[in-house]
Amino acid sequence: MNPVVIKPSSWLTSGIRVEKVNNLNLFKFTEELGSRMQELLDRKKADLLTSEEATELEAMVELDMILSYINAMIAFQS
Repeated sequence: MNPVVIKPSSWLTSGIRVEKVNNLNLFKFTEELGSRMQELLDRKKADLLTSEEATELEAMVELDMILSYINAMIAFQS
């Protein structure tokens, strides 16, 4: 059985929005993706994550780190 691979880029069109914050356009998760990430974090805390969910959460965390870096660069350059 092949392991499930989820690429962070799979959420680029459906999971990311641009939000104006203090005159900056920053990248944020959509409400749906943010809720799903919180659900997975709660399941992880309760030690209930399946391996597929762990893979999904890992991809979300990676995308969150990428967006945080991009947003920091935007803020730094303004």
